[in-house]
Amino acid sequence: MIKVGFIGLGEQGKPMAVNLANAGFDLMVHDLRREPLDELIALGAKSATSSREVGAHSEVIEIAVVDDAQVETVVLGEDGIIAGARPGSILAIHSTIRPATIRKVALESARRGIGVIDAPVSGGPRGAQTRTMCYMVGGDKELVERCRPLFDTSAKSIFHVGPLGAGMTAKLAHQVVICLNVLAAGEGMALAEKAGLDLTMVQEVVRAGGAQSRIADNWVKYKPTPNAGRLWCKDLMLALELANELGLSLPATSMAQELIEKLLADQ
Repeated sequence: MIKVGFIGLGEQGKPMAVNLANAGFDLMVHDLRREPLDELIALGAKSATSSREVGAHSEVIEIAVVDDAQVETVVLGEDGIIAGARPGSILAIHSTIRPATIRKVALESARRGIGVIDAPVSGGPRGAQTRTMCYMVGGDKELVERCRPLFDTSAKSIFHVGPLGAGMTAKLAHQVVICLNVLAAGEGMALAEKAGLDLTMVQEVVRAGGAQSRIADNWVKYKPTPNAGRLWCKDLMLALELANELGLSLPATSMAQELIEKLLADQ
Protein backbone atom coordinates (compact mmCIF):
# COMPACT_ATOMS: atom_id res chain seq x y z
CA MET A 1 0.00 0.00 0.00
CA ILE A 2 1.28 3.47 -0.93
CA LYS A 3 2.61 5.56 1.95
CA VAL A 4 0.71 8.84 1.78
CA GLY A 5 1.13 12.19 3.47
CA PHE A 6 -1.54 14.89 3.69
CA ILE A 7 -0.87 18.44 4.84
CA GLY A 8 -3.73 20.89 5.41
CA LEU A 9 -6.85 19.56 7.13
CA GLY A 10 -9.23 22.45 6.52
CA GLU A 11 -12.83 22.37 5.32
CA GLN A 12 -11.83 20.65 2.09
CA GLY A 13 -8.59 18.91 3.02
CA LYS A 14 -9.93 17.08 6.05
CA PRO A 15 -12.65 15.08 4.25
CA MET A 16 -10.17 14.27 1.46
CA ALA A 17 -7.77 12.90 4.08
CA VAL A 18 -10.63 11.01 5.76
CA ASN A 19 -11.34 9.27 2.45
CA LEU A 20 -7.69 8.20 2.20
CA ALA A 21 -7.76 6.84 5.75
CA ASN A 22 -11.01 4.96 5.12
CA ALA A 23 -9.49 3.46 1.95
CA GLY A 24 -6.75 1.89 4.06
CA PHE A 25 -3.72 3.90 2.92
CA ASP A 26 -0.70 4.18 5.22
CA LEU A 27 -1.46 7.83 5.98
CA MET A 28 0.45 10.51 7.89
CA VAL A 29 -1.22 13.91 8.36
CA HIS A 30 -0.13 17.34 9.54
CA ASP A 31 -2.04 20.49 10.46
CA LEU A 32 -1.57 23.35 12.91
CA ARG A 33 -4.87 22.53 14.64
CA ARG A 34 -5.29 19.60 17.03
CA GLU A 35 -8.97 18.79 16.40
CA PRO A 36 -8.71 17.52 12.79
CA LEU A 37 -5.51 15.63 13.66
CA ASP A 38 -7.33 13.78 16.45
CA GLU A 39 -10.15 12.92 14.07
CA LEU A 40 -7.73 11.41 11.55
CA ILE A 41 -5.78 9.57 14.26
CA ALA A 42 -9.05 7.95 15.34
CA LEU A 43 -9.36 6.63 11.77
CA GLY A 44 -5.89 5.07 11.87
CA ALA A 45 -3.70 7.88 10.48
CA LYS A 46 -0.36 8.85 11.99
CA SER A 47 0.17 12.45 13.11
CA ALA A 48 3.33 14.38 12.21
CA THR A 49 4.84 17.33 14.04
CA SER A 50 6.25 18.92 10.87
CA SER A 51 6.02 18.92 7.09
CA ARG A 52 9.51 17.46 7.02
CA GLU A 53 8.31 14.41 8.96
CA VAL A 54 5.47 13.92 6.47
CA GLY A 55 7.98 14.06 3.63
CA ALA A 56 10.21 11.44 5.26
CA HIS A 57 7.26 9.06 5.66
CA SER A 58 5.56 9.37 2.31
CA GLU A 59 5.81 8.27 -1.30
CA VAL A 60 3.10 10.79 -2.25
CA ILE A 61 2.38 13.96 -0.29
CA GLU A 62 -0.90 15.80 -0.91
CA ILE A 63 -1.03 19.49 0.00
CA ALA A 64 -4.24 21.43 0.65
CA VAL A 65 -3.21 24.67 2.36
CA VAL A 66 -4.63 28.11 1.67
CA ASP A 67 -2.30 30.12 -0.55
CA ASP A 68 1.08 30.52 -2.30
CA ALA A 69 2.97 31.57 0.83
CA GLN A 70 1.76 28.54 2.77
CA VAL A 71 2.64 26.17 -0.09
CA GLU A 72 6.17 27.58 -0.27
CA THR A 73 6.61 27.28 3.50
CA VAL A 74 5.25 23.74 3.63
CA VAL A 75 7.40 22.55 0.71
CA LEU A 76 10.52 24.71 0.69
CA GLY A 77 10.81 25.89 4.29
CA GLU A 78 13.63 24.90 6.63
CA ASP A 79 11.40 22.19 8.11
CA GLY A 80 9.51 21.63 4.86
CA ILE A 81 8.67 18.55 2.85
CA ILE A 82 11.72 18.47 0.59
CA ALA A 83 14.04 18.61 3.60
CA GLY A 84 12.82 15.12 4.49
CA ALA A 85 11.39 13.58 1.33
CA ARG A 86 13.21 10.84 -0.56
CA PRO A 87 14.08 10.99 -4.28
CA GLY A 88 11.26 9.50 -6.34
CA SER A 89 8.49 10.82 -4.11
CA ILE A 90 5.69 13.02 -5.51
CA LEU A 91 4.05 16.24 -4.32
CA ALA A 92 0.43 16.72 -5.40
CA ILE A 93 -0.61 20.32 -4.78
CA HIS A 94 -4.37 20.82 -4.39
CA SER A 95 -4.20 24.45 -3.20
CA THR A 96 -5.33 27.06 -5.73
CA ILE A 97 -2.19 29.13 -6.31
CA ARG A 98 -0.25 30.82 -9.11
CA PRO A 99 0.99 28.55 -11.93
CA ALA A 100 4.33 30.34 -11.49
CA THR A 101 4.49 29.16 -7.87
CA ILE A 102 3.87 25.59 -9.01
CA ARG A 103 6.82 25.86 -11.39
CA LYS A 104 9.05 27.38 -8.70
CA VAL A 105 8.23 24.60 -6.25
CA ALA A 106 8.73 21.98 -8.98
CA LEU A 107 12.15 23.38 -9.91
CA GLU A 108 13.40 23.30 -6.32
CA SER A 109 11.91 19.85 -5.73
CA ALA A 110 13.47 18.43 -8.90
CA ARG A 111 16.93 19.26 -7.55
CA ARG A 112 16.28 16.61 -4.90
CA GLY A 113 14.69 14.13 -7.31
CA ILE A 114 11.15 14.88 -6.14
CA GLY A 115 8.29 15.14 -8.67
CA VAL A 116 5.50 17.71 -8.55
CA ILE A 117 2.02 17.81 -10.09
CA ASP A 118 -0.65 20.47 -9.68
CA ALA A 119 -4.02 18.93 -8.87
CA PRO A 120 -6.55 21.58 -7.79
CA VAL A 121 -10.06 20.35 -7.10
CA SER A 122 -13.65 21.52 -7.36
CA GLY A 123 -16.57 20.39 -5.27
CA GLY A 124 -15.83 21.79 -1.84
CA PRO A 125 -16.26 19.92 1.45
CA ARG A 126 -19.49 18.26 0.32
CA GLY A 127 -17.84 17.07 -2.88
CA ALA A 128 -15.11 15.41 -0.81
CA GLN A 129 -17.63 13.88 1.57
CA THR A 130 -19.69 12.43 -1.28
CA ARG A 131 -16.62 11.52 -3.36
CA THR A 132 -17.81 13.59 -6.31
CA MET A 133 -14.91 16.02 -6.67
CA CYS A 134 -13.45 17.10 -10.00
CA TYR A 135 -9.63 17.02 -10.23
CA MET A 136 -7.85 19.22 -12.78
CA VAL A 137 -4.31 17.86 -13.00
CA GLY A 138 -1.18 19.19 -14.68
CA GLY A 139 2.20 17.50 -14.94
CA ASP A 140 4.01 14.41 -16.14
CA LYS A 141 1.59 11.64 -17.13
CA GLU A 142 3.48 8.94 -15.22
CA LEU A 143 3.35 10.96 -11.99
CA VAL A 144 -0.36 11.63 -12.50
CA GLU A 145 -1.09 7.92 -12.96
CA ARG A 146 0.83 7.05 -9.80
CA CYS A 147 -1.41 9.45 -7.88
CA ARG A 148 -4.69 8.36 -9.48
CA PRO A 149 -5.53 5.66 -6.87
CA LEU A 150 -5.32 8.34 -4.18
CA PHE A 151 -7.42 10.85 -6.10
CA ASP A 152 -10.01 8.16 -6.82
CA THR A 153 -10.92 8.10 -3.12
CA SER A 154 -12.54 11.56 -3.43
CA ALA A 155 -13.13 11.98 -7.18
CA LYS A 156 -15.96 11.57 -9.60
CA SER A 157 -13.83 13.00 -12.43
CA ILE A 158 -10.06 13.27 -12.91
CA PHE A 159 -8.84 15.29 -15.91
CA HIS A 160 -5.18 15.37 -16.95
CA VAL A 161 -5.37 18.75 -18.66
CA GLY A 162 -1.75 19.24 -19.72
CA PRO A 163 1.80 19.97 -18.50
CA LEU A 164 2.79 21.33 -15.12
CA GLY A 165 0.74 24.43 -14.30
CA ALA A 166 -2.14 23.50 -16.61
CA GLY A 167 -4.23 22.16 -13.75
CA MET A 168 -3.94 25.44 -11.90
CA THR A 169 -4.80 27.43 -15.03
CA ALA A 170 -7.90 25.27 -15.56
CA LYS A 171 -8.93 25.84 -11.93
CA LEU A 172 -8.59 29.62 -12.24
CA ALA A 173 -10.72 29.57 -15.41
CA HIS A 174 -13.23 27.41 -13.54
CA GLN A 175 -13.36 29.90 -10.66
CA VAL A 176 -14.05 32.77 -13.05
CA VAL A 177 -17.07 30.88 -14.41
CA ILE A 178 -18.32 30.01 -10.91
CA CYS A 179 -18.07 33.54 -9.54
CA LEU A 180 -19.78 35.12 -12.54
CA ASN A 181 -22.51 32.48 -12.23
CA VAL A 182 -22.99 33.28 -8.54
CA LEU A 183 -23.36 37.00 -9.23
CA ALA A 184 -25.70 36.43 -12.18
CA ALA A 185 -27.94 34.04 -10.24
CA GLY A 186 -27.92 36.31 -7.21
CA GLU A 187 -29.01 39.39 -9.14
CA GLY A 188 -31.64 37.54 -11.16
CA MET A 189 -33.14 35.98 -8.06
CA ALA A 190 -33.03 39.30 -6.19
CA LEU A 191 -35.02 40.89 -9.02
CA ALA A 192 -37.62 38.12 -8.93
CA GLU A 193 -37.91 38.22 -5.14
CA LYS A 194 -38.27 42.02 -5.02
CA ALA A 195 -41.07 41.76 -7.58
CA GLY A 196 -42.89 39.30 -5.33
CA LEU A 197 -42.32 36.06 -7.23
CA ASP A 198 -41.93 32.67 -5.59
CA LEU A 199 -38.19 31.95 -5.74
CA THR A 200 -38.69 28.19 -5.82
CA MET A 201 -40.87 28.59 -8.91
CA VAL A 202 -38.36 30.98 -10.52
CA GLN A 203 -35.62 28.46 -9.84
CA GLU A 204 -37.65 25.85 -11.74
CA VAL A 205 -38.18 28.31 -14.60
CA VAL A 206 -34.44 29.00 -14.83
CA ARG A 207 -33.68 25.27 -14.71
CA ALA A 208 -35.98 24.68 -17.70
CA GLY A 209 -34.71 27.66 -19.68
CA GLY A 210 -31.52 28.89 -21.27
CA ALA A 211 -30.15 30.37 -18.02
CA GLN A 212 -29.83 26.94 -16.38
CA SER A 213 -26.71 26.35 -14.28
CA ARG A 214 -25.85 24.15 -11.32
CA ILE A 215 -25.65 27.21 -9.09
CA ALA A 216 -29.04 28.56 -10.22
CA ASP A 217 -30.54 25.07 -9.90
CA ASN A 218 -29.84 25.15 -6.17
CA TRP A 219 -30.12 28.86 -5.46
CA VAL A 220 -32.92 28.66 -2.86
CA LYS A 221 -30.65 26.51 -0.64
CA TYR A 222 -27.38 28.10 -1.78
CA LYS A 223 -25.66 29.97 1.05
CA PRO A 224 -22.09 31.07 0.23
CA THR A 225 -20.07 31.41 3.44
CA PRO A 226 -17.77 34.36 4.21
CA ASN A 227 -14.83 31.94 3.96
CA ALA A 228 -15.94 30.92 0.46
CA GLY A 229 -16.16 34.59 -0.48
CA ARG A 230 -12.62 35.26 0.72
CA LEU A 231 -11.29 32.31 -1.27
CA TRP A 232 -13.19 33.49 -4.37
CA CYS A 233 -11.57 36.93 -4.05
CA LYS A 234 -8.14 35.33 -3.78
CA ASP A 235 -8.78 33.07 -6.79
CA LEU A 236 -10.13 35.91 -8.93
CA MET A 237 -7.06 37.98 -8.08
CA LEU A 238 -4.87 35.11 -9.32
CA ALA A 239 -6.99 34.76 -12.47
CA LEU A 240 -6.64 38.48 -13.20
CA GLU A 241 -2.87 38.31 -12.64
CA LEU A 242 -2.60 35.43 -15.11
CA ALA A 243 -4.80 37.22 -17.64
CA ASN A 244 -2.57 40.29 -17.36
CA GLU A 245 0.52 38.14 -18.00
CA LEU A 246 -1.21 36.77 -21.10
CA GLY A 247 -2.25 40.23 -22.34
CA LEU A 248 -5.94 39.39 -21.87
CA SER A 249 -8.64 41.72 -20.53
CA LEU A 250 -11.29 40.20 -18.22
CA PRO A 251 -13.54 43.14 -17.32
CA ALA A 252 -16.42 41.06 -15.92
CA THR A 253 -13.99 39.14 -13.69
CA SER A 254 -12.54 42.41 -12.42
CA MET A 255 -16.02 43.67 -11.62
CA ALA A 256 -16.92 40.37 -9.91
CA GLN A 257 -13.90 40.65 -7.64
CA GLU A 258 -14.85 44.18 -6.63
CA LEU A 259 -18.47 43.19 -5.95
CA ILE A 260 -17.53 40.15 -3.86
CA GLU A 261 -15.07 42.25 -1.83
CA LYS A 262 -17.84 44.80 -1.22
CA LEU A 263 -20.28 42.09 -0.12
CA LEU A 264 -17.72 40.76 2.35
CA ALA A 265 -17.02 44.27 3.69
CA ASP A 266 -20.75 44.89 4.20
CA GLN A 267 -21.29 41.71 6.23
